[in-house]
Amino acid sequence: MTKLNSYISSDYIGAANRLMGKSARKRIVAYVESYDDVLFWRMVLSEYEDETRYFEVMLPTRGNLKKGKRQALLQLMHKGVGNNMIACVDADYDYLLQGETGLSRFMLTSPYVLHTYVYAIENYQCYAPSLHNVCVMATLNDHTIFDFTDFLSAYSRAVFPLFVWSVMLYKMGNYSKFTITDFNTVVGLKHGRMSDIPKTLDKLRHKVWVKVRSLQRDLPGKKEEYLKMKDSLLKLGLTPDTTYLYVQGHHLFNNVVMPTMQSVCDELRREREAEIRKKACHAIQMQNELSAYSHSQSDIAQMLKKNQGYTRSKQYRQLQEDIIKLLNNNNEKEPTDNANVSVNPDGNADSVG
Repeated sequence: MTKLNSYISSDYIGAANRLMGKSARKRIVAYVESYDDVLFWRMVLSEYEDETRYFEVMLPTRGNLKKGKRQALLQLMHKGVGNNMIACVDADYDYLLQGETGLSRFMLTSPYVLHTYVYAIENYQCYAPSLHNVCVMATLNDHTIFDFTDFLSAYSRAVFPLFVWSVMLYKMGNYSKFTITDFNTVVGLKHGRMSDIPKTLDKLRHKVWVKVRSLQRDLPGKKEEYLKMKDSLLKLGLTPDTTYLYVQGHHLFNNVVMPTMQSVCDELRREREAEIRKKACHAIQMQNELSAYSHSQSDIAQMLKKNQGYTRSKQYRQLQEDIIKLLNNNNEKEPTDNANVSVNPDGNADSVG
């Protein structure tokens, strides 16, 4: 039997809002990709709730566990987009492709789709200027012993040439020659102590250089396309220093930032413990203080997931501007995108208008 929520559309929600009376707050449904995205988009959208409106953030459907950007956008398009029903998705490469694919075109042109501008929410959580504060939350030691902004700028500059290749081949539909997984394999980092980080970056630069030369040999005649893609990325605001914001979010979180933060936090904890041992008046006080310090520390990954320092970033301000534009255009009589966009069975959105 078809469930009632199969018929829910923006018009349906709008009618329900009107039944609640003029003084009731308007409900706006926001579809997100996965459970991990619910908190992020709740925090983003809650800033724009007032006595006239509120947002309800949910997965595309309660009838099954399907999730992801494709599912969120399909749900939005099939049910009827509008002022009362929006989608909130990761930008992935679709922002950088600037409408070259159907999904990218729909994401960028629909006024009812909000996207992160960076690859994913994990990239926001790894926003470089905010990472020292995350270390403080995890270790309760505010001694600045590492410059995360310099580190991620150096990392970004190292991977930028290979990143241009990755986006270019993805755009050309030739990504099987060099997949995002292949890219991640080259640009992951492994280091134990903080002192290992400079050597790790040197190894990364060499790996990138080797892979770029390999691609140039295997795919000759791509220089013009490469330069066009590089210019396109720079015009969108991506710079060699900020490439880390546009690489795959899970990879950045797990294989670049977390290993680095672990090294830094380990050093900060050793420093704090050494300070306690030095200042303790006797053995019992030392053990009590070390035990209290151990229990007051927090898990680095959890602190990183709770990090909201990204609100200072340029990309986040772009997202805020899109939300304000959406709400300013939120008129009583609402148009829909369904007349102009259709979905192929493979999930690509193509203009038919």
